[in-house]
Amino acid sequence: MTKKVFIKTFGCQMNEYDSDKMLDVLHAAEGYEPTDSADEADLILFNTCSVREKAQEKVFADLGRVKHLKRRGVRIGVGGCVASQEGAAIVERAPYVDLVFGPQTLHRLPALLAAREREGRPQVDIRFPEIEKFDHLPPPRVEGPTAFVSIMEGCSKYCSFCVVPYTRGEEVSRPLDDVLTEVADLADQGVREVTLLGQNVNAWRGDMADGREHGESADFALLLEYVAEIPGIARIRYTTSHPREFTPRLIEAYARIPKLVSHLHLPVQHGSDRILAAMKRGYTALEYKSIVRRLRAVRPDLALSSDFIVGFPGESDDDFERLMALVDDVGYDSSFSFLYSPRPGTPASDLRDDTPHEVKQRRLARLQARLDENVRAISASRLGTVQRVLVEGPARKDPTLVTGRTECNRLVLLPARPGLIGEMVDVRITEATQRWLRGEALAGETVAAG
Repeated sequence: MTKKVFIKTFGCQMNEYDSDKMLDVLHAAEGYEPTDSADEADLILFNTCSVREKAQEKVFADLGRVKHLKRRGVRIGVGGCVASQEGAAIVERAPYVDLVFGPQTLHRLPALLAAREREGRPQVDIRFPEIEKFDHLPPPRVEGPTAFVSIMEGCSKYCSFCVVPYTRGEEVSRPLDDVLTEVADLADQGVREVTLLGQNVNAWRGDMADGREHGESADFALLLEYVAEIPGIARIRYTTSHPREFTPRLIEAYARIPKLVSHLHLPVQHGSDRILAAMKRGYTALEYKSIVRRLRAVRPDLALSSDFIVGFPGESDDDFERLMALVDDVGYDSSFSFLYSPRPGTPASDLRDDTPHEVKQRRLARLQARLDENVRAISASRLGTVQRVLVEGPARKDPTLVTGRTECNRLVLLPARPGLIGEMVDVRITEATQRWLRGEALAGETVAAG
């Protein structure tokens, strides 16, 4: 009988990618198939995230909800960043957990399961074995015309509020040839758009096969050039990017590489230099805006999204007004904004914080209202325009529609017709809301793979 695995994913696109790889590993080694129901699973995995408040408590609440399934022999595992942070403490608090593994040891899942059966006790492996996991992952199983490709692990920036360096380790880049081989394999399976993933992709430095004797390595801008040359790939996205390493070569890539989309997620976190310094971000608001100005000089239609933290310890009214001014200056197309919450073990968690919670909430509401206002205005400006859309698949709620994304990463709904999925089509926008666009494909406007 086919074994089934239920995977619940929290957090970022890196975690989504890792969950897909868990499934690939388990399918290749043990024949596991995915299920959307924990009740019918033989193995339940929680792929956790440490970024949000009370992350650990939410994991234990989820574990408690599936504990009763142990009676019928279900195995339960905890992976991801909370697993890296807590390690064996998870098993101490929840002895019914069978596996605890980190982002860098997910490829060892079959071995950990075998050891659990053999030894009759929980298995914990949260080491950081460099880039080993990529050498042990099976070829990806492709569904649809888009795919994620992880190009690096970890982060070495040590922003004062962030737990990632402690849960995913230092920055380690995959070799250039490995990344290109994976992208080429995906293109052969019909993938038209790849998203290159990393905690800080513009820190990527990949060994070059013909440069090893001299210790040469490629930078991220060169990787983008090489990926653009792979037949079949029509679009390139990447996330996440750090302003501190947004090099002139990377800015020039937007002038040289048409396949690089006119959309960029560039987290700024704040608009006050004083707060940015306390966050240890390594740039000023002016330096950030200078990057944006130079990018828009070569790509005037570039759509920007960002991350914002409101209520960082010591944030004054003046600091917050500087953040609002930056939002007005830049004009973001979409964004993620959060109230600061201390992460255990990070330097910022020890900072004095005198600002009342209700003041922080009012600031966050003001910021989100301004961001929403910008998004609505940008959406309205797209009404009547023609947007190139990669059609990804049928709409979830209406089989007469298909969905795709514009270059600027807006979701588009359009009437279904045979042969659209996986194709690039020009779409005239007939309706624009804050979150999605609707349109009609122009007659005969289907673009073959490049």
